[in-house]
Amino acid sequence: MKLNILITADPEIPVPPILYGGIERIIYDLTKELTVKGHNVILLANKDSKVKCKLVPYKGFSSRSITHTINNSRQLYDIYRKHNIDIVHSFGRLSYLLPILRSGIPKIQTYQRHITNKSIRIAEILGARNLVITACSDNCLNTAKINNFDSFAIHNFVDLNKYSFKKNVKNDAPLVFLGRLDHIKGAHNAIEVAKNTNRQLLIAGNRTKEEKDYFDNEIMSQCDGKIIKYLGPVNDEEKNKLLGTAAALLFPIEWDEPFGIVMAEALACGTPVIAFRRGSVPEVIDHGINGYICENVEEMINFVEKIDGINRTECRKSAELNFSKNVITEKYENLYYSLKK
Repeated sequence: MKLNILITADPEIPVPPILYGGIERIIYDLTKELTVKGHNVILLANKDSKVKCKLVPYKGFSSRSITHTINNSRQLYDIYRKHNIDIVHSFGRLSYLLPILRSGIPKIQTYQRHITNKSIRIAEILGARNLVITACSDNCLNTAKINNFDSFAIHNFVDLNKYSFKKNVKNDAPLVFLGRLDHIKGAHNAIEVAKNTNRQLLIAGNRTKEEKDYFDNEIMSQCDGKIIKYLGPVNDEEKNKLLGTAAALLFPIEWDEPFGIVMAEALACGTPVIAFRRGSVPEVIDHGINGYICENVEEMINFVEKIDGINRTECRKSAELNFSKNVITEKYENLYYSLKK
């Protein structure tokens, strides 16, 4: 059965993103796969998006603007009325669903960030019907009390075709940190690990204006361009090469990351992940199989010394079985069918 599916993103970033934008990359691959499967997919997103399905550009470009939010929710309602939509799948703000919350059409609200009890309560107060909540991990799903709506964890995924499996790397292959350069992401912890293991560390990712002092004082001040090196933001091709030639990805986060797509990207290259036990890490890393889970910097230092004990083929296999676009698209498709009955 082929479905008419309306998928929504937030309006700020195009689908797919040029550099940073993990959610938008997920949306791009999902709409592409659903279209390949024969479904009629409409995406409501940023005007600069370049997708394989039908694109409806948002009129409003800021989720923080009340006026823009009203205009964007009206657009969603117009599409719902005119195109005989079977399923509405929102990766954007719940507020965009307001005009159709009480309608009988099946609606999925997917969270890639921590869920607030306030947002769930608002949906309850407004009398939302046929609303299902999904999140990118069990950890993310459990950040709110969801009593009156069905809820499921469906992990994020990567396009395995974009990541080249490297069965072997050089003996002196570097460690890699890849992510936004905010304190909670833990690049400073990765630097400490590299210094204590005498391993080269390559740091890639975008810096933010909000944490300029952190970047200047704790990252750049430690970079010598040789042992500790900052590469800046990387595109998909550069990311593939960076992760594929690394001995390990360090993921020393200091917050409960809802998913951490970079872990799946590293595994797709065959690169093990050494991560702090926070957020979704235990759902992605099988300790001793595709990486190591640790509690602090000291343990991470010890596990770097044991990285040769991880089979890179097992890392790739874990990505194929758990985080490929085919596996996760099928999970969403099965959910659509179950709601359409």
